Formats: sequence, C-alpha cells, structure tokens
Amino acid sequence: MARDYYEVLGVSRNAGPDELQQAYRRLARANHPDVNSDPAAEERFKEVNEAYSVLSDPEQRKRYDRFGADFRRVPEDWEERVGAGAGGFRSGGFRSGHAPGGGYSEGYDDRGFEGFSGFEGIDIEDLLGSAFGRGRGRTGPIHGADQEAELPLTVEEAYRGGRRSITLTGTSGPRNYTVTVPAGVTDGQRIRLAGEGGRGIGGGEAGDLYLVVRLQPHHRFRVEGRDIHVDLPLAPWEAAIGATVPVPTPGGEAKVTVPPGSSTGRWLRVRGEGMPNPKGRPGDLIAEVKIMVPPRLTDRERQLFAQLAADSRFDPRRESR
Repeated sequence: MARDYYEVLGVSRNAGPDELQQAYRRLARANHPDVNSDPAAEERFKEVNEAYSVLSDPEQRKRYDRFGADFRRVPEDWEERVGAGAGGFRSGGFRSGHAPGGGYSEGYDDRGFEGFSGFEGIDIEDLLGSAFGRGRGRTGPIHGADQEAELPLTVEEAYRGGRRSITLTGTSGPRNYTVTVPAGVTDGQRIRLAGEGGRGIGGGEAGDLYLVVRLQPHHRFRVEGRDIHVDLPLAPWEAAIGATVPVPTPGGEAKVTVPPGSSTGRWLRVRGEGMPNPKGRPGDLIAEVKIMVPPRLTDRERQLFAQLAADSRFDPRRESR
C-alpha cells in the first residue's frame, strides 16, 4: 500500500495550501536528482510530487480524505450520487480518518452506525459498488473510471507549451493522443482529456484521462513552482566591480545586472522571466552567482593578480567569520 500522502509531505490532515506548498518545495528540492545523489532520492522525489499533486487539488483531496488509497476508483460525481441516496447511503453519512494501526477507516457519523472502524472483513468493491449503484441487484448507467498517466516534458517544452504527441499502452493496446500543452505548465499539473478514461457500463459516459506533467531533470535549469533557477558564472572582476551580463532562460537570453561586490551564492532575481502563468503573474528567473577564475593565466594576468594581491587589504577568511 502506498504511504499516506500527508505522511509523505510531513503535514497534518488540516494543513492549508501554503503549508502544503512549503513542505513540497522543501522536500522536492532536497530530493531532486540534480542535487541529491542518493539512489533512493529520485523515488522519494516522485512520491513527493504525487502526494502534492493530489493534496493541492481540492477535489482530489476531498476524495482522498474520504476514501483513502481507493480514491482514484471513485467517480468524480460521487457526492451527487451519495447525496441522492444511491445504495441507501445518505450525504454526510461517512466519517473518514486513520485507524489506530495506521490503516484507513470509514465509519458512520451520529446519523448512522457508531463503532464501525476499518475495512476488515468488508469487500471494498461491494462497499463502493453499493454506494454508486453497482451490486445488490441494482442496475443502471455507471460512469467510467477516471484514469491517469504521466506526461514527461522538458523545461523548454513546459515553458513554451504547444502540441505534443504521446503514446500510452493499455490492456487494449497502444493508443496515440495529440495533446495541447498550455505554456507554463508546472510539475504535477494535470491536463484533462475528456472521455478518454475508462469505459462506462450500461450506457454510462466514459471517464476522463488526466495527464500528469512530470518535468524532466535539466542540466541547466531547476524549476521550483514557477521560478526558474540557473547558475550565473562570473569573472572575478565582474563580481567585484559589477556588470550587465547575459543569462539563459528556456525562452532565450535575458540580461541581468550584477551589483558590485557580489559573491558566489548570491541570488539575482529577474522578475517575470520564469515560467509563464496564463492566470496571473509569471514566475521569476533566479540567477545564482558562481565566480570563476581563468584556468590558465597569461603573464600579464598573473602580474595584475599579483599586484592586486599586494595592494588589496581584503581577507575573505576574516570577512566570513
């Protein structure tokens, strides 16, 4: 059984959106394959992305809180069906939580039975089936299940958007899709393909297919939310006296002004040059200063550096104390 999503992110079950996002950013950065060489880090990175993609979506989180690990098997209109009395259950008749042993439990509130805890001895298919019109002799159209698949994208593809072809292999063989990717999609974002999910039963509509965006590791760019981080190599004199230098972005080249006295590790923010955002302000480009020295010095360069060393009173070891 997959780990509880709240446990994966290390947050409480009543965590708000900001707390979820902070936990996700911290864990995603710590386990990103580009910065963590631990062989298990990539798997943890995927686990963190999966947990955040579900809990940051209000509808998915509501279903997860109600049905636990079985939430993907529940139709999106489950509230409407339960509210209508499908299978004899009343709206609000469930209480969700975690059993003392760590398993998932479902029970009735004070309008139903008290004391029921867990799924022990109960067929989950029968329980869910009765709630949504399956089993116990009930017939009628049943909506097909929603399905998910991963859509791998490079940072450049996610930045620009556009049409993308993808082939998915299922029980009925490979299926080809042409997907319109919005510019600025972020890791974990879902793209909905209506009617491309599981087939309905008894004339019921097909479910939807959700493609979950997975940004691939990049040799240059690191994406956090909508902000894009990139290393900015500088010569010692550029960092010391300041300069305006080019910096790469997924959409081309931008310019960044380096203030005098910039040391390695300093972040320079270029606003609006991060991932596009169709619904609001785009992210920022964050250039991290990396001071580089010439691998080989000419005689003149060596002379100038020697003169600087003799004239300067700067002691980096004393300054860093």
